[in-house]
Amino acid sequence: MSSAASTVLRAIAPLLPRRSDYADLKHTWKADIIAGVTVGVVALPLALAFGVSSGVGAEAGLITAIVAGLIAAIFGGSNVQVSGPTGAMVVVLAPIVASHGVGSVMIVSVMAGVILVVAGAMRLGRTVGYIPWPVIEGFTVGIGIIIFLQQVPGALGVSGEGRSTSAVVAAFQSAADAKVPDVLYSLGVVIVVAAIMLILSAKLPKVPASFVAILIVSVVAALAGLPLATIGELPSSLPLPALPAVSLGALPALVGPAFAVAALAAIESLLSVRVASSMADTGPYNADRELVGQGLASVASGMFGGMPATGAIARTAVNVRTGARTRMAAIVHALALLAVVYLAANVVSKIPLAALAGVLMVTAARMISPRIIKLVMGSTRSDALVFVITIVVTVAFDLIVAVGIGIAVTAFFALRALSRASGIHREELRGPAQPGDDKIALFRLDGSLFFGAAERVLESVSTYEGVKVVILRMSQVQRVDATGAHTLSELVTSLERSGITVLIKGIRQEHTHVFQQLGVMSSLRHENHIFDDLGPAIAHARSHVARLEPSTM
Repeated sequence: MSSAASTVLRAIAPLLPRRSDYADLKHTWKADIIAGVTVGVVALPLALAFGVSSGVGAEAGLITAIVAGLIAAIFGGSNVQVSGPTGAMVVVLAPIVASHGVGSVMIVSVMAGVILVVAGAMRLGRTVGYIPWPVIEGFTVGIGIIIFLQQVPGALGVSGEGRSTSAVVAAFQSAADAKVPDVLYSLGVVIVVAAIMLILSAKLPKVPASFVAILIVSVVAALAGLPLATIGELPSSLPLPALPAVSLGALPALVGPAFAVAALAAIESLLSVRVASSMADTGPYNADRELVGQGLASVASGMFGGMPATGAIARTAVNVRTGARTRMAAIVHALALLAVVYLAANVVSKIPLAALAGVLMVTAARMISPRIIKLVMGSTRSDALVFVITIVVTVAFDLIVAVGIGIAVTAFFALRALSRASGIHREELRGPAQPGDDKIALFRLDGSLFFGAAERVLESVSTYEGVKVVILRMSQVQRVDATGAHTLSELVTSLERSGITVLIKGIRQEHTHVFQQLGVMSSLRHENHIFDDLGPAIAHARSHVARLEPSTM
């Protein structure tokens, strides 16, 4: 094998499945099977509901849970991650369906999957760690609000077609179109489903509450012959994989949505594996491999007629809590759902849509944690503002835009705080006072000399009059960027041009290169005006002033 091929193999090896993924299976297979079946039962109503809510249909949601769940389990970077359709993805997909049609979702799924694979290969997995906590919690609350509002048509027994792409507006439109007695039947189903889920979750937390609620309501509705819209006919087998029909003219319009879907899939999946790793000792996770696995899962899902998938925090948590130790549990979860397609498609097709709306309304309400809201709002004013802005933008505009704006606002406050912590202070000269000391200004620069603080340094030094020599102490400067170095160079040039000699003390070794490149050293009057210690710098300044004094008398 050539050295180049060996290098490539070593680079991609951490991103590929390996035998060690199943090293503990001989000891854990029973627990993994039980956990997988349990998660499959929990995932079934959610997969159907998310498929319906996104506009692509219950069939697509179920296909996604099976195909993407299986591929992500094998190729992903976590031993316990469970993937499939999620509420956050529904929020992004619904506007895409409204604008570009149902067929566009499969194309976007493949495109987003390719983007994720490339991101994983480029080792971008750790970048999600840079998203601030208030932003994450803000868009989580925003997603919960949107999912809840998206269920209003189903809960009121009216069609969601032909309505505004804004969940808020569509909810009001649906309320205006609701008619008695249909609305009473649908609302009754939603209330019963919610009550069963809440009671079971409180009394019997290990019971799959959503599955039981849908089972009870579906049986009662069928026996009573209630006039409720149902899921409708489902296929009794998986379709054959095929590339989505692509119109070259439509592709440019789908590039933006594909990047948005990929960004969301990366954020949610990596947050999920991070949460899972903190819940139990199920081995480390590989963030880059997780991106590759989720990318391949979305590509496969799109080819089978499904939708983009992400790691699902709730289902992953159920997987861990029920004893999963290896990725076999997530594989069993997908196989259990596959059995539903082949053995129970006709039964599943009778589930009322209002029941799915009830499940998602409860799920959405659980995403909004009063405790978390209290923690964020009680932290700092800037974090609280970022949190609120992210929620508002998520609900009013777009999830990815909300994350971007949230990060931008957080960065603004962080830079402002860093700028305020970076200061310039005038100090007294050391040693006994000498004639001419009033002509010497000693400044200590602290913190960071960067674009947010450079102008303040320039303004501070320029305000002093009658000064003949300026000493800049740089040893306390922790960070310098190009703007800071350029501004310092302009400051030195300006002072020297006005007849003020500048001495610089304590340039750190790591800052020397940028200062040289941006002309700080060359702007000094003499190359000997750079000092390592303060004593020689003050002595040189005093001697310089002493030479100037006779000429000023």
